[in-house]
Amino acid sequence: MAIPTFVDRVTLHVHGGNGGHGCASVHREKFKPLGGPDGGNGGHGGSVILRVDTSVTTLVDFHRQSLRRADNGVPGKGDHANGANGEDIVLAVPDGTVVHDADTGETLADLTGHDTEVVVAAGGRGGLGNAALASSSRKAPGFALLGEEGDTRTVTLELKVVADVGLVGFPSAGKSSLVAAISRARPKIADYPFTTLVPNLGVVVAGETTYTVADVPGLIEGASQGRGLGHDFLRHIERCAAIVHVLDCATFEPGRDPISDLDVIEAELAAHGGLEDRPRLVALNKIDVPDGGGLAEIARPELEARGLRVFEISTKSGAGLQGLMFAMAEIVAERRATLPPPPPARIVLRPTPVSGADEFTIRRENDLWRVQGAKPERWVRQTDFGNPEAVGYLADRLNRIGIEDKLLQLGAQAGDGVAIGGEDAVVFDFRPQIDIGAEILSRRGEDQRFSEERPAAVRRREKDQAYHSDDTDGVGFDDDWSDDD
Repeated sequence: MAIPTFVDRVTLHVHGGNGGHGCASVHREKFKPLGGPDGGNGGHGGSVILRVDTSVTTLVDFHRQSLRRADNGVPGKGDHANGANGEDIVLAVPDGTVVHDADTGETLADLTGHDTEVVVAAGGRGGLGNAALASSSRKAPGFALLGEEGDTRTVTLELKVVADVGLVGFPSAGKSSLVAAISRARPKIADYPFTTLVPNLGVVVAGETTYTVADVPGLIEGASQGRGLGHDFLRHIERCAAIVHVLDCATFEPGRDPISDLDVIEAELAAHGGLEDRPRLVALNKIDVPDGGGLAEIARPELEARGLRVFEISTKSGAGLQGLMFAMAEIVAERRATLPPPPPARIVLRPTPVSGADEFTIRRENDLWRVQGAKPERWVRQTDFGNPEAVGYLADRLNRIGIEDKLLQLGAQAGDGVAIGGEDAVVFDFRPQIDIGAEILSRRGEDQRFSEERPAAVRRREKDQAYHSDDTDGVGFDDDWSDDD
């Protein structure tokens, strides 16, 4: 199956990189076996970023490869060695790309303007090593935090061509010829219907105004319901400041004339919706063909009676093109004058953070208390549940933001189940006011070996004291020592 060169709608699966785990390590060297915690932090995972590149005109690269994954962060190591961050993946998309969440349909970003970007899959945070977790009350953490998993998401990319003027009309009405005549674009031109299979863009200069013109292919009756090609390309005129109807005055098809063609196309635009406020111009094309000029003269009075500005043109001879070009430039200039000042050239769009007055919520679900919130859920993901000391540290963090007090206020009893998170929640038994830790003889996160003297040092001190206590004459020998011995 041949892969098309122009693709304006794709589904993309993106995965942010996982954060690297923190390291739990104790510095050791000769004569200093317990030199303190020195575990480094894990690196952050890379993110998947969409960025506008005006040199890109199609989404075909994502049609060929629809799965993109950023690099994972590197785990931390001992001797305070932090892990490297994972590399971001920057994907170039055309100007005018709209990003939707494939599951919810939510619009995540409308990317217009060079270098505008959005993070569609954020990388996971790296876990802290035990050196970063040490404090005055926790001198020797025997644990480190785990790295978080990166975001996983399926998005739909939809391209809407960014053009100032959209040319609409029946197939073979001369839209591509008009683009070629007023700009340097060279689209494929032939005398059979549906020659144009993709929108063509041309840059037009009229006086001091420079604007872009897009040829929207395939509009026929029923296009808004999927007939022909127009249904696929109607979205490309949504950004246009003006619409130009290119009407064929030399068609040989029975039952067609400029007035009926205009009515059909307007009905399809109305069915698509959202284009009622765009100013219209009418270009009666092919007046150089025999009977074409006469048909244009007949249709012109009725079109003007509808309040439309009409231009009789010929893309072959160039007749009437100058007036049409300046009329389009006038509409574009008026539209630009009403727009607010342009934003900075580079806009970075980030996912909306979870916000709220409280850092967590608690609700009763049958025999469980469910706790949800950005912080507690993130802390649970960072915890190594195979390490009792790490679980104790998690309990400290949860108590610090008031989860235990809130549960007691709501009537939770010892032994009740407490689930933290959503579908993948971790369930605990509620044990209020119970310290949980790895060391029994010391406070949570402490190692008494750092505050106690080593037995060898105690024995050496005792020997020194005994030695000096027996040295009564200051010579450094025992009093009962003599040469007779």
